[in-house]
Amino acid sequence: MDLDGTLTSTDTLVESVLILLKRQPWRLLQMGFWLLAGRAHFKEKVSALVELDVSGLPWRSDFVDWLVVQRAAGRRLVLATAAHRQIADAVSRHWSLFDDVLASSATNNLKGPRKLKAIQALLGNRFAYAGDSTADLPIWQAAESAVLVGASPQLSAQVQTITHVEAAFPSGPTGLRTWLKALRVHQWLKNLLLFVPLFTAFEGVQWGDWMLVIIAFGAFSLAASATYVLNDLWDLESDRRHPRKRLRPFASGALSLSSGIAVALLCLSVAFALSALVSVGFSAMLVGYVVLTTLYSLVFKTYVLMDVLMLAMLYTYRVIAGSLAVAIEVTPWLFAFSVFTFFSLALVKRCAELVLLESAGRKASHGRDYRTEDLVVLWPLGIAASLCAVVVFGLYVATPATEARYANVQWLWLMAPALLYWFSRLWIKTVRGEMHDDPIVFAVRDRGSRMVVVGMVLLVALAHWRA
Repeated sequence: MDLDGTLTSTDTLVESVLILLKRQPWRLLQMGFWLLAGRAHFKEKVSALVELDVSGLPWRSDFVDWLVVQRAAGRRLVLATAAHRQIADAVSRHWSLFDDVLASSATNNLKGPRKLKAIQALLGNRFAYAGDSTADLPIWQAAESAVLVGASPQLSAQVQTITHVEAAFPSGPTGLRTWLKALRVHQWLKNLLLFVPLFTAFEGVQWGDWMLVIIAFGAFSLAASATYVLNDLWDLESDRRHPRKRLRPFASGALSLSSGIAVALLCLSVAFALSALVSVGFSAMLVGYVVLTTLYSLVFKTYVLMDVLMLAMLYTYRVIAGSLAVAIEVTPWLFAFSVFTFFSLALVKRCAELVLLESAGRKASHGRDYRTEDLVVLWPLGIAASLCAVVVFGLYVATPATEARYANVQWLWLMAPALLYWFSRLWIKTVRGEMHDDPIVFAVRDRGSRMVVVGMVLLVALAHWRA
């Protein structure tokens, strides 16, 4: 049987390359030269630098269970894979199922006809083969029977015309819904922050400004999806150890890693094309956003508190980008309010994860410098930041410039208790373990939060138009 796509739903070579780039990014410059010498040489070089931990790979449990039954019935099991010998041997040790292992070496990429030749040299012409791709067709044609694992309907029909199919293990659905989950379309709600400058500037806003921000929203959303995909690929190892993140499409093997890379690059291309329709300055802001999110994934997310500061910056960054798209100045009050608010929300996100770990009986998060005992510090820090945001809002309402701008500024004072209630509600939900991974998404979905936000919008409208 094959390994990649068959015994495991992932691609061990791509995983090894991602791990190597994560540890030694400069190796990317060398990889092109390794490929020029052939895929066998490329695999040899990567395997010499990376020891893949196969215990965490997403295995096809139904197929593995079937193999256990076949071995108990006396069948000889041979792992025949194009993966490098080092990976194949590690898989063999992990499962203790295989009588023999055939794998690629420094000079032989064991795929297609070469794999068939190696199988026949070991077993002769009497064998059954389990695989998943069109590269396995020459082997199936020579086999007595076929086992289809995760094969497409088209490939399954083709195999049935050339040999007997003794068993089939179809993959789960990987349609639009799976991709929407991988792209985290629900997280696009955070990019509604781009509209904040329009809502805070009543005079001089034209329909053209709304169109520009809508285009900017599309650009930021696609860029965000690209960074989410790349971040998931980067965090495969830690996500598979997380009680909830292990179910993400790439960590679980529902989507292939190579398709994720391709879709991420496509999203980035479309995002920058849309940003060019807004302005050159906005395009530069989008570049900065991608750089900051990349730095967050590569560096800052592993440092305690630095990650929440970066998240707060990225939230505030969206507000500034929205102001640049329509040439509306962000006041110091709005900037300060945004910083404190989003710092508190970023701490909500981190505390929610720690509460989940604590409920699972774990003490620390993998890949992040946080422990569950840190909650005694993070709780008051996050609540204090939310109170600072309310104080900043109160000081803003009390300024003469605000009184001159609104018809009746007294309505705005009613927003202070609304903000206090909203922040308190978020933190209570977090303590109870009811908080979504992202508080912005939770606030949009939560009925109580929506009612508070609608109420505050009405208060702003009353303050502006009703004397």
